[in-house]
Amino acid sequence: MTDNIPLQPVRRPKRHDTRYYHCEAICLRALCCGMGDFRPRTVWLGHPEKREQRYPRNVINNQKYNFFTFLPGVLFNQFKYFFNLYFLLLACSQFVEELRLGALYTYWVPLGLVLIITIMREAIEEIRCYLRDKEVNSQIYSKLSTRGTVKVKSSGIQVGDLIIVEKNQRVPADMIFLRTSERNGSCFLRTDQLDGETDWKLRLPVACTQRLPTAGDLLQIRSYVYAEEPNIDIHNFIGTFTREDGDPPVNESLSIENTLWASTVIASGTVVGVVIYTGKELRSVMNTSNPRHKVGLFDLEVNCLTKILFGALVVVSLVMVALQHFAGRWYLQIFRFLLLFSHIVPISLRVNLDMGKMVFSWMIKKDSKIPGTVVRASTIPEQLGRISYLLTDKTGTLTQNEMVFRRLHLGTVAYGMDSMDEVQSHVFSAYTQVKTCMRLAPAATKVRKTISSRVHEAVKAIALVHNVTPVYESNGVTDQAEAEQHYEDTCRVYQASSPDEVSLVQWTESVGLTLVGRDQSSMQLRTPTGQILNFTILQIFPFTYESKRMGIIVRDESTGEITFYMKGADVVMSGIVQYNDWLEEECGNMAREGLRVLVVSKKSLTEEQYQDFEARYVQAKLSVHDRSLKVATVIESLEMEMELLCLTGVEDQLQTDVRPTLEILRNAGIKVWMLTGDKLETATCTAKNAHLITRNQDIHIFRPVTTRGEAHLELNAFRRKHDCALVISGDSLEVCLKYYEYEFMELACQCPAVVCCRCTPTQKAQIVRLLQERTGKLTCAVGDGGNDVSMIQEADCGVGVEGKEGKQASLAADFSVTQFKHLGRLLMVHGRNSYKRSAALSQFVIHRSLCISTMQAVFSSVFYFASVPLYQGFLIIGYSTIYTMFPVFSLVLDKDVKSEVAMLYPELYKDLLKGRPLSFKTFLIWVLISIYQGSIIMYGALLLFESEFVHIVAISFTSLILTELLMVALTIQTWHWLMIVAELLSLASYVASLVFLHEFIDIYFITTVSFLWKVTVITLVSCLPLYILKYLRRRFSPPNYSKLTS
Repeated sequence: MTDNIPLQPVRRPKRHDTRYYHCEAICLRALCCGMGDFRPRTVWLGHPEKREQRYPRNVINNQKYNFFTFLPGVLFNQFKYFFNLYFLLLACSQFVEELRLGALYTYWVPLGLVLIITIMREAIEEIRCYLRDKEVNSQIYSKLSTRGTVKVKSSGIQVGDLIIVEKNQRVPADMIFLRTSERNGSCFLRTDQLDGETDWKLRLPVACTQRLPTAGDLLQIRSYVYAEEPNIDIHNFIGTFTREDGDPPVNESLSIENTLWASTVIASGTVVGVVIYTGKELRSVMNTSNPRHKVGLFDLEVNCLTKILFGALVVVSLVMVALQHFAGRWYLQIFRFLLLFSHIVPISLRVNLDMGKMVFSWMIKKDSKIPGTVVRASTIPEQLGRISYLLTDKTGTLTQNEMVFRRLHLGTVAYGMDSMDEVQSHVFSAYTQVKTCMRLAPAATKVRKTISSRVHEAVKAIALVHNVTPVYESNGVTDQAEAEQHYEDTCRVYQASSPDEVSLVQWTESVGLTLVGRDQSSMQLRTPTGQILNFTILQIFPFTYESKRMGIIVRDESTGEITFYMKGADVVMSGIVQYNDWLEEECGNMAREGLRVLVVSKKSLTEEQYQDFEARYVQAKLSVHDRSLKVATVIESLEMEMELLCLTGVEDQLQTDVRPTLEILRNAGIKVWMLTGDKLETATCTAKNAHLITRNQDIHIFRPVTTRGEAHLELNAFRRKHDCALVISGDSLEVCLKYYEYEFMELACQCPAVVCCRCTPTQKAQIVRLLQERTGKLTCAVGDGGNDVSMIQEADCGVGVEGKEGKQASLAADFSVTQFKHLGRLLMVHGRNSYKRSAALSQFVIHRSLCISTMQAVFSSVFYFASVPLYQGFLIIGYSTIYTMFPVFSLVLDKDVKSEVAMLYPELYKDLLKGRPLSFKTFLIWVLISIYQGSIIMYGALLLFESEFVHIVAISFTSLILTELLMVALTIQTWHWLMIVAELLSLASYVASLVFLHEFIDIYFITTVSFLWKVTVITLVSCLPLYILKYLRRRFSPPNYSKLTS
C-alpha cells in the first residue's frame, strides 16, 4: 500500500512561456525606441517619397552607450553595487579633515586603478562594436532610380528603394524579391546568420516583375506592395503585389518565398528587391533579444563572504569604540575605525577574480586538444567545474546530422544496405525492355512486374517529392555553363534546407534515377538509360514544423499525368493514407533501430480536379486575414485517401567518441538528460546506442497521458521502480508538470538518465529552469540548432556545438565547441582548474587583507585603541600591488593534477560538486590563519623593537611581505616558471624600493644584523607551524588528488 501514496497536485503560479517574455521584451524595447505603432504599409516601387508614415533609418546600432553616455553609464553600472559604492564613500571621506587618516592617494589610487581597468575594458568593447556597426552601415549598394543606377550606403537606404544585391553580398534591409539574373527564375539565399541553418533556401521573385524585359522597367510601371506590420516571425510573411497599370490589373500573393530578409546573403545570381522594412523594424533586429546576464554561483558565494567581512569590519570598529567607553566624539571615531580597518573588505578581490577569469578563458581558447573552442562569456569559466546536470540535444549534438539511407520498406518487402542492387535492377528494368522477361512463366512475370513497378513508383516519388536543387560548379576542367548544359555528375552539388532530403536524393541517384535539373517551374530526372524525364512543377507545399509534411504536384510532360506526391512523419501521414495494417508496426520497428522514418504517398489527379484545386488555392493565398488557415484548409481537401508507396529510413550516425565522453561525465557524477524533438523510439535507440542508458539499466517508458488521473496512475507506477532510466514525451511531460510538478521533478531527478522526446524549444528551456529551481544545482545545456537557443540561454552554462544546422546555437552560447567529445576536457580539465584556482585566489586575496587588518587591530589595541594608521602612504598601496600582487595572482597557473590524470579519473570532478574548495569551513580556516599570522608579526615586532617606532614599521612590514611570499609558496602544488619569476620579482621590487621609503623605514637599521635576525624569527614563527600542519595532513589524511600524483 505504501506504493500508492496519493499525489497532491502542486499549487503553483501560472507558468510563463519564454516566448511570451521574448515578445514582451521586444514590445517594450519597441515602445522605448518610439516604434510602438506597428502598422501594415503600402510601399510604391521606386518611390520612397510616397510613404504613408515615418520609417526608422536603416542603421545597425549594437552599442550600449554613445559618446556622451559612456562615462556616466560605466560609472553608474559600477557604483550601483554596494561594495563599489562603499569604497567610493571611503575615498570621498578623506576630503573631510576630521576623518583623514593619511595621504589621499592611499584610498584613491586603488579605487582609480579598479575603475580605469573597468573603463578600458568597456571602451575596448564599445570601440570594437562601433567599428563593426560602421563597417555594416557603410557597405555600398546599387539603387535603381530615374537617373539610372546610383551608389548608396546601407545606412542611406529607405523604404520603397529598389536595391540591387550581387552574389555573395549581404542583404541590407528586409525586401520583396522582384527580379533575378538566374535563368531558372529563382535564387538561393544563405540564412545561417539569421536562423542558424547552413543549408541554402530557395527564393522566388514576383512573377509579374520577373517577366519585365529589363530591371529599369520597374520604375516605369505603376505598382505597389502591401506588407503586414513588422513582427519577429522570420518564417512567415503575408503581403500582396499589385500592378495598377496592367490590363487587367495584376494581383499576386506574397509569402515567405518572396522575401529577402536583412543579414542573409545572396548565394546565386544578382537580385533586385524593393525595401519594405528598415532599421529597428528589420526581422533580424527585432529577433535580437538581450540574453539574461549570467552571474556565476562562485561570484554569489564570494559576495556572501564579502558581506560577512563587512559585518566583521563594523563589529571590530564598534568594539574598538566600546573599549574606549564611547568617550568624546565617539561617532567620528567609529568612522575613523571603519576607514582604518577598511582593508578587511579587499578592494582588489573583484579585479583579481576578473583578470583570473580572462586567463582561464584564454587557456581554454589556446588548448590544442580542443581546437576551435570559443569562450563568449568570460565571466563564468569556473561554473564549468560544478555542473550537476547536463542537458543535451540529440540531432547534430550527439549525432553527426549526416544522414545515410539505410532502409526502403514497401510493406511486403524491405530493402537494406546489402540489397540495394536489387532496387537498382528493378529501377533499370522499369526503364528498359528486357527480352528475357518474356521467356519467364506468366505467374512469375506478374509477381516480378508488380514488385518492379512498386519499387519504381517508390523511387520515382522519392526523387520528386523534395525541395532539393542540383547546383553545378566548375571543377577546373569543365566550366559552370558547360557542366549545367551536359548535367556533369562530377560538378553537381545538391542544396536543400534539410540533410534528410539530400540523403534521399543521393540514394535515388545511386539506384539509377538522378535529379539533374530544377528551376522554379520544372524538374529533370535522368533514367539509368540516360533518358531525361521532364516534369512541370505545378505546386509545392513546403515542410513546416506544424504540418510535419511536405507535398508537390507535378505533371509528367511525356504522358500529361498530374500526380500529387507527399511525404512526412508517420504521426500525421497515418491519417492521410489509405487504411493498411503494417504502417504503424514497421514505423516502430525502424525507429527502434535508430532510423528516422518518412512515409511517402501519392494521389493521381485529373485535369478538372487540379483546376478546381488551383482556383481555390490561389483565392486562399490572396487573402490577407487568416491566410495560413485558409491555405491549410484547401490543401487538406487534397490530403485524403492517398496511396501509401513506401517507408524510408535514414540513419543519423553518432559523433566521434560520444560514448567515452558520456561515460566520463557519468563517472564525474553528472546526470545527463537528452531533450530532443525526435520521436520516442528513435530517441530511445540513440540513447542506448550512445550508452546514455547502459545495457543493464531498466527503462521506464512513460505511457502517453492526457488527464490528471492518468498522470497520477503513471507516476505511481514509476515510483515503484528504482534506478531506471526515464523516457517521456513532450505531451505527457506537459500534463505531469501542470498537475504534479514537484512530484515529477523529484522522481525524475533520482533517475540515472532521462530522455525527453517530442520536446518543443520552450519545453527544453522550461525543464532547465525547473531543474535549477527544484535542485539548486548547476545545469549545462548543449545544442547545435536554433531550436536549442532558449535552453542554452536558460542554463547556468550554455555550450553550442558548431554543426550542420549552422552557428545560431554556438553564437548564443557561453562556450562554443566543434565536437561533443570536447565537452569532457572542457569540464574535467578547464572547469575543474578554473574553479579550484578561483577559490585559491579569492581566499588568498582575503587572507592578504585580513593579515594587515589584524596587525592594525593589534597595533591600535596596544596604543590605547587609538585610530592611528600603522602603515601610511606608499606602504599601504605597495603591499596590495607591486609587493604581493604577482605571486598571489600566479595562483591562476597552479594545478593539483595533470590534465591527463583529470581525464583518466573523472571521479576527481565529483569532489567539486560539494563546493569544498570555497566553503564557510575553508573561509574560517583562512580567517584563523590570517589572525594568527597578523598577531604573531605585530606582537613579535612590538616585543623585539628596541628604541624607535620606525623600527616597528620596518620589522613588521618586511616580515609581512616575506610571510605573504612564503604562504604563496606553501599553497602552490605544481610550480610554473612564471610563479618563480613572480616571487623573485616581488622580493626584488621590495628590496629596491627601500631606497625610496626612507620616510617610513630607517634605511640604516635594515642593513643591521639585528634587523635580519628579528625578521627571520618572526617570519619563521608565523609560517613554520603551517608548514608542519600541511606536512602532517598530507601524511595522515591526504586528499584524493595527492594519491594519484604520488
